[in-house]
Amino acid sequence: MAKQSPGYIDGFLIPVRNEDRETYRAHEAKWWGAFRALGALTLVAGWGDDVPPGKQTDFLRAVDLQDGESVVFCWMTWPDKATRDKAYAAMEARSESDPDMKPEAMPFDGKRMIYGGFVPLLVEE
Repeated sequence: MAKQSPGYIDGFLIPVRNEDRETYRAHEAKWWGAFRALGALTLVAGWGDDVPPGKQTDFLRAVDLQDGESVVFCWMTWPDKATRDKAYAAMEARSESDPDMKPEAMPFDGKRMIYGGFVPLLVEE
């Protein structure tokens, strides 16, 4: 039986200081419960291991990677865009009163994070 593919994907590139690897992992684990409760299906966060410089552009330049940092490639899947949008609205409302959601509480430089939403084009398993 074929598995149903996700209806929407959020993708992220995040610069994280190497010394904050475990802090970042714990951060994602903490927030995953909130996103899952709001309808997210999966979360994958990958620590850069083989991220070579490119000739024209690359992951390193995309996040203006600094010495002592690694790139995290992360994605979260949703059943559909409406569920994702509703979840982000709920998290935005929560951010008004939750000090853990303030930018200074994040274990990475959010100004250099790249993110976007995507409709699956092809999913193979």
